[in-house]
Amino acid sequence: MVIGVLQFELLIHDCESLKDKRSVVRSVKDRLHREHQVSVAEVAAQDTLNLAVLGLACVSTDGKRVGEVLDKISAKLRATPGAELGAMRRHIITGEEAEAHTETNPDADSLAEEMLAYAREDSA
Repeated sequence: MVIGVLQFELLIHDCESLKDKRSVVRSVKDRLHREHQVSVAEVAAQDTLNLAVLGLACVSTDGKRVGEVLDKISAKLRATPGAELGAMRRHIITGEEAEAHTETNPDADSLAEEMLAYAREDSA
């Protein structure tokens, strides 16, 4: 299992209200989800008019596929009408890293443990 995480800022131009901002954010979230089958959420700066901070996750069995999807999304974000791409951070998590985190953190979420168990079953 490979999880790609992308956190990015959108600097929204000509935004006069939170309604304007949410319209742009909703459009970006819906398009990325529809075209790339990823999960997207606004994760910070919800009350700031001209800035949206979004987080995105992509899960696959193939790291190359995750990298390709994140590259396509990055290119698409650079061409977003009405917004400018600000800071962007990308992180790839493999099943082994998630398993190591679970082993070192005894209070780890049971959902993470269940997901790892499913991943092991699929690998076998």
